[in-house]
Amino acid sequence: MLTVIAFVVALGVLIAVHEYGHYRVAVACGVKVERFSVGFGKAILRWQPKRQHPGQQTEFVIGAFPFGGYVKMLDEREGPVAPEERHRAFNTQPLRSRAAIVAAGPIANLLLAVVLYTAVNWIGVDEPVAKLARPVAASLAEAAGLRGGEHITQAGFDGELSPVQSFEDLRWRMTRGALDGRDLTLEVAGEGGRPGRQLVLPLSRMQAKDADPQMFRKIGVVAPLTRPEIGEVMAGSAAERAGLRNGDLVLSIGDTPILDGQQLREVIRASVDASGQARTQTWQLQREGQPLSLEVKPEVREEGTAKVARIGAYVGAPPEMVTVRQGVVDGAWRGVVRTWEVSALTVRMMGKMLIGEASIKNLSGPLTIADYAGKSASLGLTQYLVFLALISVSLGVLNLMPLPVLDGGHLMYYLWEGLTGKSVSDAWMERLQRGGVALLLVMMSVALFNDVTRLFG
Repeated sequence: MLTVIAFVVALGVLIAVHEYGHYRVAVACGVKVERFSVGFGKAILRWQPKRQHPGQQTEFVIGAFPFGGYVKMLDEREGPVAPEERHRAFNTQPLRSRAAIVAAGPIANLLLAVVLYTAVNWIGVDEPVAKLARPVAASLAEAAGLRGGEHITQAGFDGELSPVQSFEDLRWRMTRGALDGRDLTLEVAGEGGRPGRQLVLPLSRMQAKDADPQMFRKIGVVAPLTRPEIGEVMAGSAAERAGLRNGDLVLSIGDTPILDGQQLREVIRASVDASGQARTQTWQLQREGQPLSLEVKPEVREEGTAKVARIGAYVGAPPEMVTVRQGVVDGAWRGVVRTWEVSALTVRMMGKMLIGEASIKNLSGPLTIADYAGKSASLGLTQYLVFLALISVSLGVLNLMPLPVLDGGHLMYYLWEGLTGKSVSDAWMERLQRGGVALLLVMMSVALFNDVTRLFG
């Protein structure tokens, strides 16, 4: 139920803000707006405010299906217009006014993202400290010299380092570097009063196409540093059969010393022999300060084409946390910067998908958005606001794409009109609209297929 509510609220807010951008600029340009609708289909709520801008008699509507919205303006192309109101029709406005009205929707979504990121920066969010678990074997991080336990204080590209506020901040920078093909310089804090050191993660070697968990496994930095403790044990699981309990501290598995929770998870995953069967291993534990030895045989599960071992328990204690919060000015500026960074990364990923350098698996549809909405809402207000900001950026950037059925397509028409002095002919408009609809349907089909594969595959 939380997922449905969070999804509907997210759609309602994002669509309302987008359409309000069109509406507000249209009114400012003197265009008569006849209807402002959030949602399609049968109206479940409609009203007409008594106090409106001079000359406006806009009807506000909430439709039964919240998958879109529209602003209906007076327009000679959609019906007869009285001569005395012709100057208030959309199609009679100067080019700059029409372009501003069309661009206002996507811009409103980008401004909403700035506001949401700023709010998160002001409120503050608890995130793991940027202390690294043991890197994945044979990964870029291990090759770069990371061994686990390092505290990353600064990171950046091209020699320009800035403070790393949390592990999530570091993951964001690694994502940008991997998808952009740029090496990331890390500064590791020194121990015992010794000076820090710098090393380079050669992310340019990855040629990453997907921003998924496998990308971080290739980098080698998967999780923050945690104590190798056993958490909640599931009933009937391999962990329960072996006698493991909540709070057990794992010291070693076989001949392998265990240093942190991430390493413990990796060793468990790899407890599969050549025949695909789970190996029984001796675990050395510490329970309530006393040493203990147990024989543990995990269960084998399939992940794609690979077989991995699972014990049916939460592995690793909660990481050390830090509250990330900025002041008024710095928080607002960081909101602008994060919106710009996410927008730029989204545009680059779309471009790479078009030329085949990035996988179309990165396209997500309503099922994935709904799933993330529910998960983020369950984590608290700040996580839900971050989710809304990310989707708002995506909506703004998507609508600026030069597809005829989107706002960006109409802006392309106006660019042609500005360069040639002639508007696009009705015949060409119809052809382009049909092509745009077909392409958009293909994109929606791919996104829905990705959703089903990701959630149920």
